[in-house]
Amino acid sequence: MTDDEADPIEVRVGEALRETEGTVAVAESCTGGLIGSLLTDVPGSSDYFDRSVVTYSYDAKRDLLAVAREMLDEVGAVSEPVARQMARAVRDTADTTWGVATTGVAGPSGGTDETPVGRAYLGVAHAAPWGSGDSFSTVTRYEFDGDRRTVKRAIAEQALADLLDAVEARR
Repeated sequence: MTDDEADPIEVRVGEALRETEGTVAVAESCTGGLIGSLLTDVPGSSDYFDRSVVTYSYDAKRDLLAVAREMLDEVGAVSEPVARQMARAVRDTADTTWGVATTGVAGPSGGTDETPVGRAYLGVAHAAPWGSGDSFSTVTRYEFDGDRRTVKRAIAEQALADLLDAVEARR
C-alpha cells in the first residue's frame, strides 16, 4: 500500500478533484448524508464539494431530483435506472463536474428476495464540456454484509471509491 492509499478515501477524492479542478454533488438515499459528512470532514472541501441532497423517500426523489413516478413504480427506488437518474440530476441541478448517487437497502429489514438487504446501486455522472458529447453516467450494483451502520459506511466509501476511479480515468 502506498502512502496515498493509506489516506482515507475522502482525502484521496478531494485531492483528485482539486488536481482536476472538478466539483461534486451527491444524491443520497440509503446513506442518509454520510457521503456529504465524509467529504466535509476534509479541511478545504468547499473547494470541490457543492452539496449533498438526502432523498430518502420516493417523494423526495421526485421533488428534488425529478425522478419520474413511473420509473419508481416500474423498477423501484433500489435500481440501476433510479441510481443513474439521481446521479445525473444532482450533477445537473448543482451544475457540478460530477454527480454521485446511492440507493439501496441498509437493513436489517426492508429487503426482499428480489432486492435483499445489503444491495446498493451506486451512480457516478460526469459533465463534459457542452457540445463534446462526452458526458456520461455509470451505475454499479454491489452487495454488502453487516449491520446497518456497517452497510451504510461500506456503501458511502464504495461510492467515493467509484468517484475516485472515474476522476482518475478522466485525467
